[in-house]
Amino acid sequence: MCPQRAGILVFKRIVLFVTIVFGGAFLVAVVANSANTEVVDLGGHDPGTIVIKTSERKLYYIIDRNRALRFEVGVGRKGKTWSGRATIEGKYLRPAWEPPDEIRRDNPRLPKLIKGGDADNPMGAAALTMRGGEYAIHGTNDPHSIGGFVSYGCIRMHNRDIVRLYELVEVGTPVVVQ
Repeated sequence: MCPQRAGILVFKRIVLFVTIVFGGAFLVAVVANSANTEVVDLGGHDPGTIVIKTSERKLYYIIDRNRALRFEVGVGRKGKTWSGRATIEGKYLRPAWEPPDEIRRDNPRLPKLIKGGDADNPMGAAALTMRGGEYAIHGTNDPHSIGGFVSYGCIRMHNRDIVRLYELVEVGTPVVVQ
């Protein structure tokens, strides 16, 4: 075998090895990042609907007549929870956030506007707005708040989860809050 062909063969083997190693690492990362998401049995809703069960602090994205993706969420604190139906009206990546008057009264040190992508932005990586922007399903800059009664009525998700949900839904997606 000529030296040039031997060099090409070695190079191909190195590329194959590196591809396998990085591909495996990527697969492990994907599985680890989706560890909080489960496919569960849940019927009674049309596919493509988002169902939020406030008492469970869980959000369900209905994938077919009998199954849903389940995500852990943070929900409204006492006196701030709501129930009913809504529709996803807007989708935003790295959303800017202007705190409503009530939140500014409770937290006077908050700036008037927090830029999208800012580490201090409580909207996190993405937001799905409802009810004229009054409420949103959004990421968070405080992942420890997930699983609690913590918000002013919005639904908080881990950033990796809101990005996944953002990719699944469209404007017009129905939302049921129970």
